[in-house]
Amino acid sequence: MLRKGIALAALGLSLVVAAPAASAAEQKPVMKHLEWSFQGPFGKFDTAQLQRGYKVYREVCSSCHSMNLMHFRNLGQPGGPFYDPEYKNPNDNPYVKALAKDIQVNDIDTETGDTIQRPATPADKFPAPFPNEYAARASNGGALPPDLSVIVKARAGGPNYIYSLMTGYKAPPAGLKINPGQNYNQSFAGDLTPFWSGDHHKVPVGGFIAMPPPLAPDKVTFDDGSPSTVEQQAKDVAAFLAWASEPKQMERKQFGLGAMIYLLIFSVLLYFSYRRIWRNVEH
Repeated sequence: MLRKGIALAALGLSLVVAAPAASAAEQKPVMKHLEWSFQGPFGKFDTAQLQRGYKVYREVCSSCHSMNLMHFRNLGQPGGPFYDPEYKNPNDNPYVKALAKDIQVNDIDTETGDTIQRPATPADKFPAPFPNEYAARASNGGALPPDLSVIVKARAGGPNYIYSLMTGYKAPPAGLKINPGQNYNQSFAGDLTPFWSGDHHKVPVGGFIAMPPPLAPDKVTFDDGSPSTVEQQAKDVAAFLAWASEPKQMERKQFGLGAMIYLLIFSVLLYFSYRRIWRNVEH
């Protein structure tokens, strides 16, 4: 009888412990999974998509987010959005030069020592939108916009996370209290329980994010005539950030494929050499 009581108590305790775990599992943010052209060992980036994605970053994201690891010349390197095989050195790529020239960067006047601004060159880094972290936080309600150089590799879900976040802004459900400066996003991780006055079994998924919805229909005009929907803008900028996180991905895949072919041929030659050398030897 005592053993039966202990077993029942243990079962009850396991149910109590399991209940919060199940509840926490239900609070996972929404993650949308798309098919990307660059997925898999043979995947490749879509050049047109990378060009559109760069335009979304430049016209929308760059006002708050830096890309401190990117230079303008990277846009013209093999696999980049504006690569031209005619220009082996991306610094000589006229299109990259034109893109850089439209952006002003800080420099030093060598005669006076004063800080000046000049048109960027392919050798320059993407300029940061704020001079320092404190200025960035002051302009964003205390939140620090993350650098986007390797954001796709730094977030679970990669490009799917970026796409989900960009398209995850929704009108807050009734019963959810939102403080000033916050925005509800169903794809942003968070715990909304303290702010929910409705049924505690139906707490909304997602969380609060300081960044307001950055995208809107027709906010960016694509040069190739692609429809400028929020979904298209989000997908294109996610692809661009995926490329920026690993700009030599195509070269790595090509090298890997060549290495596998070499090893396969070498294995076949090794096998036939073994058969020829040891064919008259008893084993």
